[in-house]
Amino acid sequence: MQKDMDKIISLAKRRGFVFPGSEIYGGLANSWDYGPLGHMLKQNIKNAWWKFFVQERGDMVPLDTAIIMNPKVWEASGHLQNFSDELVECKKCHHRFRSDHLLEAASAKPGYDKENAKTISELKCPDCDGSLTEPKQFNLMFKTHLGVNEDTSTVAYLRPETAAGMFVNFKNILNATRRRLPFGIAQIGKNFRNEITPGNFIFRTREFEIGEFEYFINPKEWEETFEMWLSEIKRWWQDVMQIDMNNLVWHEIPDGERAHYSKRTVDVEYKYPFGIKELHGIAYRTDFDLSRHETVSGQDLHYTDPETNERFLPHVIEPTFGIDRMLLVSLLEAYSEEEVPTAEKGESETRVVMKFPKHLAPIQVAVLPLSKKEELSGVAKDLATTLRKNFSVEYDETQSIGKRYRRQDEIGTPYCVTVDFESLEDKKVTVRDRDTMEQERVEIGDLQAYLKDKFSR
Repeated sequence: MQKDMDKIISLAKRRGFVFPGSEIYGGLANSWDYGPLGHMLKQNIKNAWWKFFVQERGDMVPLDTAIIMNPKVWEASGHLQNFSDELVECKKCHHRFRSDHLLEAASAKPGYDKENAKTISELKCPDCDGSLTEPKQFNLMFKTHLGVNEDTSTVAYLRPETAAGMFVNFKNILNATRRRLPFGIAQIGKNFRNEITPGNFIFRTREFEIGEFEYFINPKEWEETFEMWLSEIKRWWQDVMQIDMNNLVWHEIPDGERAHYSKRTVDVEYKYPFGIKELHGIAYRTDFDLSRHETVSGQDLHYTDPETNERFLPHVIEPTFGIDRMLLVSLLEAYSEEEVPTAEKGESETRVVMKFPKHLAPIQVAVLPLSKKEELSGVAKDLATTLRKNFSVEYDETQSIGKRYRRQDEIGTPYCVTVDFESLEDKKVTVRDRDTMEQERVEIGDLQAYLKDKFSR
């Protein structure tokens, strides 16, 4: 299974999706940069998420809050006191690990009823087989200082989540928009967590991007609203991201394992090459957040229903999506190897193709002149310029047309448009479909409408 992951990582670097961070200086552990194609893919995912969950709904408002906030925000939310993982350190090599990750890797859960679960004291360091220290709590907040003096009075933190900014602006949103419940506040933004053991490519990193919203409701309506959002999330994965739904696992978190503030949580897990792990989640957080911020800030955050005059603290349902994990899943779902015939009769070769949904593909159309000669390249360049008004376009005139097709297959371009010498006579171009490899001659004057129709399906 790991071999498949290695192929994804190799292709991601080779084709410009994801680069190792600070690579020319030896890199930085689990730091990744998004290359040209990775940036475009990520932007397309964010745009699709925003359109589906925010733009197309009448009950959502956008927000963009600061990464550095008043430290009292994190005191109220409980992050300063409780946002930690259990850490162990190897006494020999001094590498650090999360206790739960080591126990999971060692299959610590009992295999049958009368078997005792393994404890961390029974395990050894996975790197050098050394002994481990007793577990201790490690806070995941990134600490910084505001201003020129570095003392306790200037301590601040990089946000570990985007949710807090939406809660502290709840009153502002009500006053500015005159919204009535139920409604949601949504944002996409960077977050930072000082993870002990990041890993598995971009699955767990210290700097990551989240898309999430807080949906404020009357507590009487929480069950039906939770089911509504579960249904919408399923529609997102099936209709927009177009993934194989058999690769998703809907994990209902049982009593005793949920966060203390949650009355119901569903983790949406994915069958990654490295195991079944969390992709994102949805939680009913009751009124925990607003009540905490009301207590610590001293501000009245209650809501009065204008029709019934009922006054209460709104409850919240929170769907959270890791943008980087959605991108990873997009790469995994798209990657395909196929045996296809070559120009030589009876022979075949392996074709690597990234079958992204058309609306998510980083490059939508490639324009490829059959020759570098001016009479062809001139027409092709003009055509690429025209198409760029409506599509993301790549122009490529190097190497054979076959190699250029394979290159576009590897980056997931849905359509290649080839300008050949016949085009100078009949004013037509050849359009090649990525998935079927079928080719069709299309009038140059009709090409825009032809492609728009293809992308609208």
